[in-house]
Amino acid sequence: MAIMSSSSSSKTLRALTMTLALATVAAAAASRQPSPGASTTTTNLTLHNLCPYPVWPLVTANSGVPSIPTDADGEPAGRLDGNGDGLATLAFPPGAWSGRVVARTGCTGDDEEDAYGDDGPLVPFRCATGDAPPVTVAQVSVGGPGGAAEYSVSLVDGFNVAVVVTPHGLPPPPPEGARRGRRCPTLGCAVDLAAECPPRARAPGGGCGAGASEAALFKHLCPDTRTNATDVEVSPQDCVDPGEIKVVFCPKPDSVVAGHL
Repeated sequence: MAIMSSSSSSKTLRALTMTLALATVAAAAASRQPSPGASTTTTNLTLHNLCPYPVWPLVTANSGVPSIPTDADGEPAGRLDGNGDGLATLAFPPGAWSGRVVARTGCTGDDEEDAYGDDGPLVPFRCATGDAPPVTVAQVSVGGPGGAAEYSVSLVDGFNVAVVVTPHGLPPPPPEGARRGRRCPTLGCAVDLAAECPPRARAPGGGCGAGASEAALFKHLCPDTRTNATDVEVSPQDCVDPGEIKVVFCPKPDSVVAGHL
């Protein structure tokens, strides 16, 4: 039986060590590669308040999805002043994200988690609308399979502020004949439905409730919203890899029609 010399054993060991190291590096590199169909586009969420009064937006992630607590500068979105002055840009976390955006109005008190401030007990933070129905809800989902993005404006819980959602920063047009990813319409409604609300459905703090007859009225005036669990917009969407999802509160009707938001 042949006996391996110590020199040969050392060379064999070094070769095995090198092979294992290369395999480890390759596996680590592969783990950093995006999975097939995953999007590499960075998408931002922009909130813009055109209402003649301030709003306090609330962005809530769906269960199991990371929250978006601050804007691009690391500050809470907080209050957005009216007449176009209030603007905040938030970065969606990497990967798939879904959640909802509402605009609270008539808010007072201290928007803090602590029970006491420097000058004693804090005043509870309360809003006239937006914390509970009736409330307009913008629903947003980004980073889906193949970079799919979906968005809608729901009036299922009633209405408190006019809202539209529109994507920006779209990728170059797909090859001739490929239609996927280019249907990215502005969805929502610029109509002040509170002004159209029947007296019986008006909420004390403002807004309009969502009974069956109100849902029919909402859909008639705002066909590109959702008014029940199975409803869809009149305008179809099939949007891929937008660089920005913009939620506008109290948009101007002419800008919605023209798609310039």
